[in-house]
Amino acid sequence: MPQQYETNKIPDLFLRHFRVPSPSQNTNTHTSTSSFTTTINPKMESQTPNSSPHHHHHHHHLPKRIVLIRHGESFGNLAPSTYTTTPDPKIPLTLIGRHQSYLAGDALRRLFLSTSESYRVYFYVSPYERTRSTLREIGRSFSRRRVIGVREECRIREQDFGNFQVEERMKCVKEARERFGRFFYRFPEGESAADVFDRVSSFLESLWRDIDMNRLHRDPLHELNLIIVTHGLTSRVFLMKWFKWTVEQFERLNNPGNCEFRVMQLGEGGEYSLAVHHTDEEMVEWGLSPEMIADQKWRAQAKRGDWNERCPWYLDEFFDQLADSEGSVGDENNDNNDDENDNELCNSDGSCSSFAS
Repeated sequence: MPQQYETNKIPDLFLRHFRVPSPSQNTNTHTSTSSFTTTINPKMESQTPNSSPHHHHHHHHLPKRIVLIRHGESFGNLAPSTYTTTPDPKIPLTLIGRHQSYLAGDALRRLFLSTSESYRVYFYVSPYERTRSTLREIGRSFSRRRVIGVREECRIREQDFGNFQVEERMKCVKEARERFGRFFYRFPEGESAADVFDRVSSFLESLWRDIDMNRLHRDPLHELNLIIVTHGLTSRVFLMKWFKWTVEQFERLNNPGNCEFRVMQLGEGGEYSLAVHHTDEEMVEWGLSPEMIADQKWRAQAKRGDWNERCPWYLDEFFDQLADSEGSVGDENNDNNDDENDNELCNSDGSCSSFAS
């Protein structure tokens, strides 16, 4: 019997992040959170388990959703002084954090049921105490037959800030990070966001191998949902890597709230997009620019492997101006000189020598 929590004790700021079907939309939802009033994305209201356009055979083996969720409120979130006496990986959730995690699990269960009666879930979880506790509370909303498996994954852990943190020193360090830039600033004895990017990139390669080699033991008749229980910065870096966002775009992103989740859902053509489930208003709140939101909408309709030529940060952002045709580049003399020098290699002393390609 799932543990009952009083939802009226959860801050409104947290509750508004959940958009799932109301109990009247799905007869299979539990009533333990009936006071938890939310609405589902209008784009999903008309879908039934068998009418979703995402069940085409050419990408049936892909997970329906990849969900990134930040852990619930921890004692470190509540009192930064906790980091001075407790190792970061061992900091537990508060009671509110446990409530948040349980409600997040219930919200996800209802989301999955909105498109399939035969859904399954697979979890990846950071090894930190607060993420593992978040996972345990989320798990209360799922029966054993729904959960394919769980894997603890060290590469999606929190950014390392050093060992025990001296509160006054950390204030100075974080002020320096703001001046230096959040992505490249490396904490003394710790990591930069760029370091986190490298290990998240490695995790993504493993994730795709798991999917491609069917290591998740997925039955083709079951709709698979991957849930990654991680940390705020790690989830932002994950999205940056997945959607090829630039460092500048990363710097503008806002950290998700405790137990707030981002749903990457499979679009009609087999590409993942945030715009399938989430609204423009939500993405603006997260820090996405109009161009980034437009790209998410394009992905929701794109065929797998397509290239978005209108995406500015794939090309235009790196050049002041590119000529529309070869004829407008340079002049005839430059073109002739280029042809004559095609097979010459210039040395450091200014001389040139021929080489074979």
